[in-house]
Amino acid sequence: MAAGGIISLIKSLPLIVRTFRDALKSMKGSMSAGTKRTEQDLNMKIILISIAALTVLIWLVPAIPVTLLGAIIIVIFGFFFATVSSRMVGLVGSSNNPVSGMAIATLLFATIILKLTGDTGAHGMKGAIAIGSIICIVAAISGDTSQDLKTGYLLGATPKKQQIGELVGVVASAFAIGGVLYLLDAAWGFGSQELGAPQATLMKMIIEGVMDSNLPWALVFVGVFLAIVVEILGIPVLPFAIGVYLPVQLNACIMVGGLVRLVFDRMKKEEKEKERIISDGVLYCSGMIAGEGLVGILLALLAVFGVDKVIDISGMLNLPTAAANIASLVVFALVILSLLKFSVWKKKKAGK
Repeated sequence: MAAGGIISLIKSLPLIVRTFRDALKSMKGSMSAGTKRTEQDLNMKIILISIAALTVLIWLVPAIPVTLLGAIIIVIFGFFFATVSSRMVGLVGSSNNPVSGMAIATLLFATIILKLTGDTGAHGMKGAIAIGSIICIVAAISGDTSQDLKTGYLLGATPKKQQIGELVGVVASAFAIGGVLYLLDAAWGFGSQELGAPQATLMKMIIEGVMDSNLPWALVFVGVFLAIVVEILGIPVLPFAIGVYLPVQLNACIMVGGLVRLVFDRMKKEEKEKERIISDGVLYCSGMIAGEGLVGILLALLAVFGVDKVIDISGMLNLPTAAANIASLVVFALVILSLLKFSVWKKKKAGK
């Protein structure tokens, strides 16, 4: 994962240099009177002042276990990785945003730097986690912002107003997501059987391994060289790496979804009809993902209030393992059929 993030960063170096140069130019002279409405951005001086203020807050707020050095690391890594994320999303799409790779790479380097400067033990581990978490958020938000600005450009929106809207959205979603995370932790606890956290476990393993000097470096370098070989073969490194470390119960669903998409891509239909089918399929799957998230929150609420045990019927069924597996496959097949129903087998509306 770290090697994939670094490879993405190296491939984006020319764009990073151009971005930095353009940012310096916009600092010297703000928007001129003749700038088009569709080219107006937030003033770079205001952005730099805001970045400086946030950096000081990250350093001084007691709830964030980050030293001044950690805050500086966040600014440096945040600048470079935000550029990488924006480029990936702007050119290809949201699914190509290498958030996991950049977060893992940041964790690895930040932990090494903190250890070399003497910030070790529990405080250093908490600081490394905080740095990696903030960089992860930076990469995710920059990719989302890039996608939004691209859409706004196509529709003729004003970038400055969009950017203000993005800031409002970030603040609002921070409260919403923070509340949901507290709810999930209170219901089951992260890392439990009900709420597995493979990425968080990986982050914990990296930090503890570096701080305690027991990280299996031989395996790390095997992963690095494997990533290089995969990149040479033309296979996307980060999706490959995610498939290596995520548990089978998550990978199986991703693999089946990929196979279904492969079937869609190879259908012998008119190009326009195929685009319509794929678009409807992506929209339907996106709705299922969002619905699954909402149901998870509902189940967490039931668990917090103890209602989940009252309505739990799993013990009443008491199916043998083989029968339970068959029932799961039947449900899985019904989900795939529902996808086909609302994409391939969807009837055209009259007049279209």
